[in-house]
Amino acid sequence: MFRLAAFDMDGTLLMPDHRLGEKTLSTLRQLANKPMTLTFATGRHYLEMKDILANLNLEGYLITGNGTRIHDLAGHRLHASDLSSDCAEELLNTRWNTPASLHVFRDEGWFTDLDDPQLLVPHEFSGFGYQLCELSTLPVTGNSKVCFTAPHEVLLELVPSIEAHFGSRVDLCFSAADCLDIMPAGSNKGSALALLTGKLGIEMSECMAFGDAMNDREMLENVGMGLVMGNALPVLKQHSPHLQVIGHCQNQAVSHFLQHWLHSPHLTYSPEY
Repeated sequence: MFRLAAFDMDGTLLMPDHRLGEKTLSTLRQLANKPMTLTFATGRHYLEMKDILANLNLEGYLITGNGTRIHDLAGHRLHASDLSSDCAEELLNTRWNTPASLHVFRDEGWFTDLDDPQLLVPHEFSGFGYQLCELSTLPVTGNSKVCFTAPHEVLLELVPSIEAHFGSRVDLCFSAADCLDIMPAGSNKGSALALLTGKLGIEMSECMAFGDAMNDREMLENVGMGLVMGNALPVLKQHSPHLQVIGHCQNQAVSHFLQHWLHSPHLTYSPEY
């Protein structure tokens, strides 16, 4: 018996154009009427996600910033974790030997010193955008995560430097091939979902979850049913080979799977690719 469904957004619920398909939206509403507790677990900012749900007329718990923030249905904050002030200061003021751009997430929004309209493409449907500033002027407290964006090969070259500098003081994860997130140690979607389910009186074994990237791994591994997207990062499939793979986000595979689960659970599921 599943009581909660947790969904990543980009590469999972959202299609490659970063929009939610009509079939997916319809299925989410059916699921909510089952009733099933909906939870949206994403690297995106809370301010963006609350507007997205409001515009779609959907209700759901929000795990944002890859697990650094949890909000309930009424928008009350249930949990927050931030980078320590020393880690934030070092991230913002160290001259990293990389062409990757640096982005900072705080409760007030998304901050960067790079004015690049291409960064806004994934956010066109929500209208959410960055605020330009000199990053060294930001407070060293209240920073939920920092991310570097660049082609994957560039970010792979940066990882050893970050690991050598910070050790276990921070956690690293790829939320997308071109996005390397630096998180407070112990903060991830899985730990956040465990906190949320504990407050709701739901066991993790009573949850299903869908994801496509390494920032979803802890969540997928620790629920009763973890589903990996067909378009998932290869490294996620390699690290979690025991998890079921469904179809591609282009084909609204989450909806496809859930329609099967809702109406034909006695039949073997065959993913669409």
